[in-house]
Amino acid sequence: MANSQQIADRLGAAVHQNDALNATGFLERIFSRLFQGLVYPQIWEDPVVDMAALALKPGQDVFCIASGGCNAMSYLTAQPGSVTAVDLSPAHVALGRLKVAAAARLTQPEFFALFGRGDSIDNVAIYDRKLAPLLDAQTRAFWEGRVLGRRRITMFARGFHKFGLLGRFLSLVHAVSWLARLDYTPLLNAPDLDAQTQFYDIRIAPLLDAGPVRWMARRRASLFGLGIPPAQYDKLAADGGGDVLPVLKERVRKLACDFPIRDNYFAWQAFSRGYQPGTPQSVPPYLEAQNFKTVAQGAQNVTFVNRSMTELLAERDAASLDAYVLLDAQDWMTDAQLNALWDQISRTARPGARVIFRTGGADDILPGRVASELLDRWTYDVATSQACFAQDRSAIYGGFHLYRLGGV
Repeated sequence: MANSQQIADRLGAAVHQNDALNATGFLERIFSRLFQGLVYPQIWEDPVVDMAALALKPGQDVFCIASGGCNAMSYLTAQPGSVTAVDLSPAHVALGRLKVAAAARLTQPEFFALFGRGDSIDNVAIYDRKLAPLLDAQTRAFWEGRVLGRRRITMFARGFHKFGLLGRFLSLVHAVSWLARLDYTPLLNAPDLDAQTQFYDIRIAPLLDAGPVRWMARRRASLFGLGIPPAQYDKLAADGGGDVLPVLKERVRKLACDFPIRDNYFAWQAFSRGYQPGTPQSVPPYLEAQNFKTVAQGAQNVTFVNRSMTELLAERDAASLDAYVLLDAQDWMTDAQLNALWDQISRTARPGARVIFRTGGADDILPGRVASELLDRWTYDVATSQACFAQDRSAIYGGFHLYRLGGV
């Protein structure tokens, strides 16, 4: 992994669009500083939708952003030839490398106890005995480094999904809910979508309309816990006519109401801060027991790298990749950064390659910003984009977009 100065420089290049003395520039620098640590204990994009859009075939090569590593590991269920997962956060890369080592070394119950539950002291012993010897020096130093006197690996004994910016943000949401005497248990036990919608209308919507919540939501720093920098916050607000709150309310409603609660592990993470207990349960594909053998066999084919997308793509051979997963990173980018990225995507893409990404706002952000000589090589798949957006259980984005090299 890169050293601390390289990490800071790469994050600054990705996030800083304003002068440091500007109010927005000051917030950008706070955000990039926070992003050097763990942001997402769980990635917040639906890998089932990703794989449907990408139509991955065995042996194909995937390039993606790592985030919490759940999706990169889940793509292994499609038996790709390789998965290259990049991230500017060294914590995300360390988490991904830990998952690779665990898939290769642990039994399925041990693997699930570590990443599915993440709340047992036995996880620390398993790390020390089975995983630490497999890790590279930097990854091992990360997990054995101390924060407030405790080794980071002990997060897996204390409820791993409650850590990171996202975990702490959701803890704050639950604290506000507790003060409002809002208990989410009826939602988590709801028998059908009608009951879920009724709970949202009666209990959640009024809280979102409360004065303190409205005040907090209108502060750009309030959404740092969701990994939303100032530039992306402004795009969300634009979709709400200048007010981010209507957008947030609609996305919370979709999360709570549009998918059966028993099938939506994103809703369980939001409203319970963990995966659904018992059997059956909804979890990311890489944690499903029936997929463990395939994930374990494919773990050698996934690589986690602490680099920027454009930087790493520039080092790859031409026509060497079949699929690209950009998450919502383009929402952060300037026009120059977008064009540099798509220049490298177009150079490294094989015929028929697919690119998927999400946007905070509803609209595709590429037309008019990426040079026509680049974008005209790609075809935007409207029907699949709309279908995948409707099926995306994570529910927090405004749009899902699929491009194919050449024709549809």
